[in-house]
Amino acid sequence: MESSKYFVHFTVSRKLVDLIESNADELTIRCINNLRDHPSTLTYQTYDENKLYRRVYRVYSQLGKWISRETSKEEIAAHYEALGAQRKKEGFKLSEVIQALVILRRHLWLKVLAEGFIDNVIELNQALALNNRVILFFDRAIHYAIKGYEEAD
Repeated sequence: MESSKYFVHFTVSRKLVDLIESNADELTIRCINNLRDHPSTLTYQTYDENKLYRRVYRVYSQLGKWISRETSKEEIAAHYEALGAQRKKEGFKLSEVIQALVILRRHLWLKVLAEGFIDNVIELNQALALNNRVILFFDRAIHYAIKGYEEAD
Protein backbone atom coordinates (compact mmCIF):
# COMPACT_ATOMS: atom_id res chain seq x y z
CA MET A 1 0.00 0.00 0.00
CA GLU A 2 2.80 2.40 0.85
CA SER A 3 4.40 2.02 -2.60
CA SER A 4 1.10 2.73 -4.36
CA LYS A 5 0.71 5.84 -2.20
CA TYR A 6 4.17 6.99 -3.34
CA PHE A 7 3.27 6.23 -6.97
CA VAL A 8 0.09 8.31 -6.75
CA HIS A 9 2.02 11.16 -5.13
CA PHE A 10 4.73 10.98 -7.77
CA THR A 11 2.23 10.74 -10.61
CA VAL A 12 0.15 13.72 -9.48
CA SER A 13 3.23 15.79 -8.64
CA ARG A 14 4.79 14.93 -11.98
CA LYS A 15 1.52 15.78 -13.79
CA LEU A 16 1.44 19.19 -12.13
CA VAL A 17 5.12 19.91 -12.79
CA ASP A 18 4.69 18.77 -16.40
CA LEU A 19 1.66 21.05 -16.71
CA ILE A 20 3.71 24.04 -15.58
CA GLU A 21 6.79 23.21 -17.63
CA SER A 22 4.85 22.42 -20.81
CA ASN A 23 2.90 25.67 -20.49
CA ALA A 24 5.94 27.77 -19.62
CA ASP A 25 5.47 30.03 -22.65
CA GLU A 26 1.83 30.82 -21.84
CA LEU A 27 2.64 31.35 -18.15
CA THR A 28 5.58 33.58 -19.01
CA ILE A 29 3.47 35.81 -21.24
CA ARG A 30 0.73 36.12 -18.60
CA CYS A 31 3.29 36.87 -15.90
CA ILE A 32 5.03 39.50 -18.03
CA ASN A 33 1.70 41.16 -18.83
CA ASN A 34 0.97 41.29 -15.11
CA LEU A 35 4.44 42.70 -14.35
CA ARG A 36 3.95 45.34 -17.07
CA ASP A 37 0.59 46.43 -15.59
CA HIS A 38 1.23 46.10 -11.85
CA PRO A 39 1.65 49.41 -9.99
CA SER A 40 4.34 47.87 -7.75
CA THR A 41 6.64 46.74 -10.57
CA LEU A 42 7.42 49.98 -12.41
CA THR A 43 11.00 49.09 -13.36
CA TYR A 44 9.78 45.86 -14.97
CA GLN A 45 7.48 47.96 -17.15
CA THR A 46 10.47 49.57 -18.90
CA TYR A 47 12.83 46.60 -18.75
CA ASP A 48 13.83 44.86 -22.00
CA GLU A 49 10.97 42.48 -22.82
CA ASN A 50 13.17 39.77 -24.35
CA LYS A 51 15.42 39.63 -21.29
CA LEU A 52 12.38 39.61 -19.02
CA TYR A 53 10.83 36.80 -21.03
CA ARG A 54 13.97 34.66 -20.75
CA ARG A 55 14.18 35.23 -17.00
CA VAL A 56 10.57 34.32 -16.28
CA TYR A 57 10.55 31.43 -18.74
CA ARG A 58 13.63 29.91 -17.10
CA VAL A 59 11.79 29.57 -13.78
CA TYR A 60 8.64 28.02 -15.24
CA SER A 61 10.41 25.71 -17.66
CA GLN A 62 12.74 24.39 -14.96
CA LEU A 63 10.27 24.18 -12.09
CA GLY A 64 10.83 20.45 -11.64
CA LYS A 65 14.54 21.05 -11.15
CA TRP A 66 14.03 23.86 -8.65
CA ILE A 67 11.58 22.00 -6.43
CA SER A 68 13.21 18.58 -6.66
CA ARG A 69 14.82 17.14 -3.59
CA GLU A 70 18.06 16.91 -5.60
CA THR A 71 18.34 20.71 -5.77
CA SER A 72 19.99 21.78 -2.55
CA LYS A 73 19.20 24.78 -0.44
CA GLU A 74 22.74 25.96 -1.22
CA GLU A 75 22.08 25.89 -4.98
CA ILE A 76 18.95 27.98 -4.51
CA ALA A 77 20.87 30.33 -2.20
CA ALA A 78 23.69 30.85 -4.69
CA HIS A 79 21.34 31.46 -7.62
CA TYR A 80 18.98 33.85 -5.85
CA GLU A 81 21.65 35.76 -3.95
CA ALA A 82 23.26 36.44 -7.33
CA LEU A 83 19.85 37.37 -8.73
CA GLY A 84 19.23 39.84 -5.90
CA ALA A 85 22.65 41.46 -6.39
CA GLN A 86 22.10 41.65 -10.15
CA ARG A 87 18.66 43.26 -9.78
CA LYS A 88 20.09 45.89 -7.44
CA LYS A 89 22.82 46.72 -9.97
CA GLU A 90 20.14 46.93 -12.68
CA GLY A 91 18.24 49.54 -10.64
CA PHE A 92 15.27 47.50 -9.45
CA LYS A 93 13.80 48.32 -6.06
CA LEU A 94 13.85 45.41 -3.63
CA SER A 95 10.07 45.57 -3.30
CA GLU A 96 9.74 45.11 -7.07
CA VAL A 97 11.98 42.04 -7.07
CA ILE A 98 9.90 40.44 -4.34
CA GLN A 99 6.61 41.42 -6.00
CA ALA A 100 7.83 39.84 -9.25
CA LEU A 101 8.53 36.53 -7.48
CA VAL A 102 5.09 36.66 -5.85
CA ILE A 103 3.43 37.32 -9.22
CA LEU A 104 5.40 34.47 -10.79
CA ARG A 105 4.24 32.07 -8.06
CA ARG A 106 0.65 33.29 -8.33
CA HIS A 107 0.42 32.60 -12.06
CA LEU A 108 1.79 29.12 -11.53
CA TRP A 109 -1.09 28.20 -9.20
CA LEU A 110 -3.70 30.00 -11.27
CA LYS A 111 -2.72 27.69 -14.14
CA VAL A 112 -2.98 24.58 -11.97
CA LEU A 113 -6.40 25.62 -10.70
CA ALA A 114 -7.63 26.57 -14.18
CA GLU A 115 -6.80 23.12 -15.55
CA GLY A 116 -9.13 21.53 -13.01
CA PHE A 117 -7.59 18.09 -13.03
CA ILE A 118 -7.56 17.78 -9.26
CA ASP A 119 -10.64 15.59 -9.07
CA ASN A 120 -10.44 13.77 -5.77
CA VAL A 121 -9.10 13.97 -2.25
CA ILE A 122 -5.94 12.01 -3.04
CA GLU A 123 -5.05 14.31 -5.93
CA LEU A 124 -5.88 17.35 -3.79
CA ASN A 125 -3.58 16.12 -1.02
CA GLN A 126 -0.81 15.49 -3.54
CA ALA A 127 -1.32 18.90 -5.08
CA LEU A 128 -1.09 20.44 -1.62
CA ALA A 129 2.14 18.55 -0.98
CA LEU A 130 3.53 19.90 -4.23
CA ASN A 131 2.24 23.35 -3.31
CA ASN A 132 4.26 23.11 -0.09
CA ARG A 133 7.42 22.35 -2.12
CA VAL A 134 6.71 25.28 -4.44
CA ILE A 135 6.09 27.62 -1.52
CA LEU A 136 9.30 26.46 0.16
CA PHE A 137 11.21 27.12 -3.07
CA PHE A 138 9.75 30.61 -3.50
CA ASP A 139 10.25 31.43 0.19
CA ARG A 140 13.90 30.51 -0.18
CA ALA A 141 14.18 32.40 -3.47
CA ILE A 142 12.72 35.51 -1.84
CA HIS A 143 14.94 35.22 1.24
CA TYR A 144 18.13 34.75 -0.77
CA ALA A 145 17.21 37.43 -3.32
CA ILE A 146 16.84 39.88 -0.41
CA LYS A 147 20.13 38.75 1.07
CA GLY A 148 21.95 39.12 -2.25
CA TYR A 149 20.33 42.50 -2.84
CA GLU A 150 21.29 43.79 0.61
CA GLU A 151 24.88 42.55 0.32
CA ALA A 152 25.44 43.91 -3.22
CA ASP A 153 27.82 46.80 -3.63
